[in-house]
Amino acid sequence: MRVLITGATGLIGSKLSSLCREKGIKVNYLTTSKSKIEKEENYQGFYWDPSTKEIEKGCIEGVKTIIHLAGASIAEPWSNSYKKEIIRSRTETAALLYETLESEPNQVENFISASAIGIYPSSLEKLYFEDDKVVADNFVGKVVKKWEAAADRFEKLGLDVAKIRVGLVLAEDGGMLEKIKKPISLNMGAALGSGKQWQSWIHIDDLAGIFLYAIENELTGVYNAVAPNPVTNKELTHDLAKQMGKSVWLPNVPKIALKALLGEMSQIVLSSQLVSSKKIEELGYNFNYTSLARALGDLTK
Repeated sequence: MRVLITGATGLIGSKLSSLCREKGIKVNYLTTSKSKIEKEENYQGFYWDPSTKEIEKGCIEGVKTIIHLAGASIAEPWSNSYKKEIIRSRTETAALLYETLESEPNQVENFISASAIGIYPSSLEKLYFEDDKVVADNFVGKVVKKWEAAADRFEKLGLDVAKIRVGLVLAEDGGMLEKIKKPISLNMGAALGSGKQWQSWIHIDDLAGIFLYAIENELTGVYNAVAPNPVTNKELTHDLAKQMGKSVWLPNVPKIALKALLGEMSQIVLSSQLVSSKKIEELGYNFNYTSLARALGDLTK
């Protein structure tokens, strides 16, 4: 079996690529950096430039499943131009893949797209499931709605489509954990806002595992990629400090200060999403990391 991965050199993509190869799945990947192109039999890189609609021939040859992970980070300052890039990097890349499949003979049957739990409105009480239709009335909600619409379009080509709504990714290098660890390492850690907002987290190994599960089982539809036991921001901050042998003594960072510092982007750290993992578990995926303490212990050892 051969898959094509976009964003394969990023945080999630690199982990998934390694996992696929361990399982004997051959990987083609698209990159905008020619220096990152490798040409091994089971790991082949292809150049693309979505801004000019350039894509190297042969990238979909022998491919059964496409995993679309490409997208600019939302954890960078949200200037008006960068906000457009956040959307464009997800939708224009999908459009180029669509046009490529439409114009070239291929064997592709499945399209799996990353998405985000940020589509759910912020709530301290509501537990969200995949069939909830409400969409957050903010920039992240707008991004995810367009992102998923770009994925759904592949159904017109007869492909089965799956959308994986990713939670707060915990990884040793990169992701939100790296940003949270910095102030804690200086004994300057503090909960954000009320600290009561829910953080539906997932260990990077389980996230890659869910994408692999979707590939191997040809999943369709929407799936939340979050661990079974969400925590509050305060719990996350204190548990991480404990694992690092540090203390949290500062008062919570006020919401008004975060909004002054981050502007509209403060919604990332102040939003509360309590999200269920029940659907993917009932299909048979077994999480390696169900408790935050064990996940953090693995990532901070």
